[in-house]
Amino acid sequence: MMSLQETIAAAREEGRLALIPFLTAGFPSPERFWDVLAEIDAAGADVIEIGVPFSDPVADGPVIEEASREALAQGVSLKWIIDGLLARKGQYRARLVLMGYVNPFMQYGYERLAKDAAEAGVCGFIVPDMPLEEAGEFRAAVKPHGISIVTLVGLNTSLERMQSYAAGAEGFVYIVSTLGTTGGTNNAIDHVADTVRNARQAFTLPLALGFGLKHPSQLDVLPPDARPDAAVFGSALLKHIADGLPVAEFFAPWKA
Repeated sequence: MMSLQETIAAAREEGRLALIPFLTAGFPSPERFWDVLAEIDAAGADVIEIGVPFSDPVADGPVIEEASREALAQGVSLKWIIDGLLARKGQYRARLVLMGYVNPFMQYGYERLAKDAAEAGVCGFIVPDMPLEEAGEFRAAVKPHGISIVTLVGLNTSLERMQSYAAGAEGFVYIVSTLGTTGGTNNAIDHVADTVRNARQAFTLPLALGFGLKHPSQLDVLPPDARPDAAVFGSALLKHIADGLPVAEFFAPWKA
């Protein structure tokens, strides 16, 4: 199985942008979730972020927040996700990453989570509310299992701070394109370009750009030296699915 870094690098070698869709676990319903996950995989995802529902998703906008709230009300939990992935292990072409907040992971137990997640085919975690200084215990737990903790940087992350992150960074670097929450609108193109350039200087890993992406044309405004290696999209995809539209239809412009 290719690592996250290798997967995105392979897309780059093919001359294309790697695609990283986000799907809240249990959305649009616990019964439909697994079918939609398979549809996303078949549509051409390189990496799939599975969102772990949480009651206080501070980095997420209203679309994902509502999806998370509904999933929790229907009994979706971290164990539900792990058990479901374990039952379907080997069925997905894309690499699988769990995106969630510290509390559910800590409650599950880092050592137990690392072991169970690896057995279920998870190869990475994205934890928006876990700063570098507090990530040591989790990193130590997942490292023996070959699981990466993806580094997030924002428009307000200095080059010096990025360089601090770089020493332990794995998988890919997730660049947050806005100072707001997911699903918002980005009007700070110059700042995005500068952040991508700084990240290229600080990291040797592939760079993924997310938060507010709806269509590949949004990336056309970025100069060639500030283009990401991968695009992350979530809220727009969830809206598309909620409207009853085919997943493949959403992916078509991204694959053109």
